[in-house]
Amino acid sequence: MIDFNLVSDSLPFLLRGALVTLQIAGLGCLFGITFGTFLGLLHSGKNKIICWLITMYVILIRGTPMLMHIMFAYYVLPQLGIELPVFWAAIAAISLNSAAYVSQIIKSGISAVSSGQKEAAKTLGFSSAQIAWYIVLPQAFRIVLPALGNEFITLIKDSSLASIIGVAELMREGSIIKSRTFDAISIYCAVALIYLVMTTTLSIFINQLEKRMNRHVKN
Repeated sequence: MIDFNLVSDSLPFLLRGALVTLQIAGLGCLFGITFGTFLGLLHSGKNKIICWLITMYVILIRGTPMLMHIMFAYYVLPQLGIELPVFWAAIAAISLNSAAYVSQIIKSGISAVSSGQKEAAKTLGFSSAQIAWYIVLPQAFRIVLPALGNEFITLIKDSSLASIIGVAELMREGSIIKSRTFDAISIYCAVALIYLVMTTTLSIFINQLEKRMNRHVKN
């Protein structure tokens, strides 16, 4: 049922799409973690107005589909005077979506760090920024590393939604080949296998990194 010759001939195009998929997921994760960490720190603070605004942002993003965010970035922003290339429109939407989830992951990690350590650091003369950078965040990231890894894996799969606006990622490349050859079984099985290899490899890497970090802490 699977035409292995077709899969072999299509592999360069599928791998090209897989590279774009990794670029989208990698940049989305990078920007998402950066912005999400900033939001998580603010959300862990005592300013009620800022906390309320972040909560509304999280509710809005988590309560609406990522596909809508991508469509908004590509079709609505230009009407507001903000035009982005198709690739960066997808990155912007995915990053802002990821930031909402990461902010809550980071917030939970910050909450898990004992307040005694923060008080001790204040006694030693550390500023709030130094406490966050040198004491709180390193421990918070170690605690939430599995959740952040799952977020990255999710972004690899969700990056397929960028195909709806024409980004030539893995799913888009597969769909183009399928429309030309009419062999949906062979192409989509190959696409699924490539996604599986990417997510499984990342999952193994995250598990090994988590074990190494925990072993270092125990020692």
